[in-house]
Amino acid sequence: MTPQHRRRTTVLTALLSASLLAPAAPALAAPAGAVGSGPADRAGLRRALRAVVADGIPGVVAEVRDEHGVWRDAAGVEDLKTGRRPSADDRFRAGSVTKSMVATVVLQLAAEKRVGLDDRVDRHLPGVIPADHHGGQITVRQLLHHTSGLPNYTDVLVRNIQGDFDKLRTGHRTPRDLIALALTEKSRFTPGEKGKWEYSNTNYVVLGLLVERLTGHTLGQEIDRRLVRPLRLKNTSVPSGPRLTSRHLHGYERYPRPTAPYADITEYDANVFWGAGNVVSDTHDLNTFFRALADGRLLPAALDKEMRRLTPDGPDRPGRSYGLGLEGNTTLCRNGTLALGHTGSVPGYSTFSFGTADGRRQVTLALGSNPDITRNTKAGTDAFRFLSAALCGDHGK
Repeated sequence: MTPQHRRRTTVLTALLSASLLAPAAPALAAPAGAVGSGPADRAGLRRALRAVVADGIPGVVAEVRDEHGVWRDAAGVEDLKTGRRPSADDRFRAGSVTKSMVATVVLQLAAEKRVGLDDRVDRHLPGVIPADHHGGQITVRQLLHHTSGLPNYTDVLVRNIQGDFDKLRTGHRTPRDLIALALTEKSRFTPGEKGKWEYSNTNYVVLGLLVERLTGHTLGQEIDRRLVRPLRLKNTSVPSGPRLTSRHLHGYERYPRPTAPYADITEYDANVFWGAGNVVSDTHDLNTFFRALADGRLLPAALDKEMRRLTPDGPDRPGRSYGLGLEGNTTLCRNGTLALGHTGSVPGYSTFSFGTADGRRQVTLALGSNPDITRNTKAGTDAFRFLSAALCGDHGK
């Protein structure tokens, strides 16, 4: 959701709007003492991971890559009903990490001269964005960078479901339906307006349609052809139905109130986050994808530079910045180390996939619940502590 939240009618609705595909979870405040820069010891990582479960998150999975090799672990339970322990190979809904993949596909199409970053979107998708929402002005770059001013359709979705996640299980939503939800609200600002930036999932729904128009294939087929198969991402897919196949971490939330028992909400219409957050993956695949991106294997140098041209998010999010489908974060390490990657947040799951800008370290962490929805501030802080330990070598000692 947009980091500049508007008024909500209830506390729960506010929490939901902060979590649906948020670029970063507000509960993840930097823990005191996150200043280290040494290697992450495995025992410390294991303690940090288990602390997240001890805070009430049912299950977590993680993979860390650093100068000492690859470390993978899981904690808690995969499924509360069976009590089955999670596996480091478990799949999960990756949420807005999807945006980095969609952005990479769009930038590859730009490299092939099939679209220009400064092309008006209306040139390729006439009429998708009407004139009263500046449809003739919005460029591909502005969609990628969240500077289009398009309203965020998930704001409307949150109001519609009113904290009832069961409403996500019913019906089928098309990309045009999602855009139509957004268009019931006014544009936030004119496209490219100086000093304006606002995270909007609608941008990536439109980009998904652009990919399909340019290629003649579905968005899922292009992600598979350009990323999944070349990188051998064995557990990554763009599902068309509500079920997660193979072993997967179940997603849980407490609703209609944060004190309610956990309810399993693993299965729901994946198309509700089409283009913006519907990829399913695992920790190994996400680290592999971002490693390939960092190594320059997916984009030519000029477009890689464009992707990494970061702009600060705003005064309410110090240390956070955004490029073209890529987040920058200097809050994970208090010494100012820049981490690049993306966060993902959908009902039932929170995902964090980052690496240091120099490529020496990577971490992907996935939680089988969303600390913001459940108002679990302690779990959010301990998740941040784990990320800090992995990237910065700090274990809160």
